[in-house]
Amino acid sequence: MTLPLVKLNHGIHVMHLFYRIDRVRWTQLGAGESAQARTKLEALCAANTNPSHPRVVTYATVGGKADLAVMLYAAELGQVAQLHRDVEACFPPGALQQVFSYLSITELSEYMSTEEDSRQTLIQQEKLSPDSEAFQTRMAEMAKKRAEYEQYRLYPEMPDWEVMGFYPMNKRRSGNDNWYSLDFAARKKLMGGHARVGRKFAGRVSQLITGSTGIDDWEWGVTLMAHQIDSLKDIVYEMRFDEVSARYGEFGPFYVNLRLSPAALWEHLHLEALS
Repeated sequence: MTLPLVKLNHGIHVMHLFYRIDRVRWTQLGAGESAQARTKLEALCAANTNPSHPRVVTYATVGGKADLAVMLYAAELGQVAQLHRDVEACFPPGALQQVFSYLSITELSEYMSTEEDSRQTLIQQEKLSPDSEAFQTRMAEMAKKRAEYEQYRLYPEMPDWEVMGFYPMNKRRSGNDNWYSLDFAARKKLMGGHARVGRKFAGRVSQLITGSTGIDDWEWGVTLMAHQIDSLKDIVYEMRFDEVSARYGEFGPFYVNLRLSPAALWEHLHLEALS
């Protein structure tokens, strides 16, 4: 069957999948079925190891919310849908129970700095004349930086670090704390301060914010890659004091995951021993 070709104008699709293993069903597998499932998943991951997309990445979920997680990146909707089903087809029927899934797309923030913002910064803060060579040089530097940031937001190449944290979130729409009743200038100013808090964690946390308004039950998905779990705790805690989160943020369930290859996942979950 050929799926419809559904492309985005810009960006890619991202899907987070969280599963529990039915361990009773797993004990009923025939000889070699566990190894066959692992081999299939290894092959699927090996065929989708691109820096950005398509990409299939496996994790062990820490805690009781799920056993394992899979993160999918794909340029086209049918492709991410197929990867989703290909992941599940690696496992024997009935062995996987999906506990949470999230579909979103990469996007550019409407609050990003513009060329006019750069002009005003150079004129008002750096006191450069628009006719000067220094002004033109700085404008070119800032344009290059914007282009690199846009590429990262739309076609991310996420680091393969040890820890992946994920949670969905909304902007509050309640009484006087209605984010969408604020005018654009107020929202942009608030988001500028919010972004500055996040940039303090450069090198410790790599962030991927994906949009899901009208696509899934929340408005954004937040993926945080880190080397240590305290980095996740620190960035979320500090963000809570920023007005964007303190007054206007609403958060869904948090999932903490360890990056494991399929072979390491099998060992961690004792899947060979169960079969």
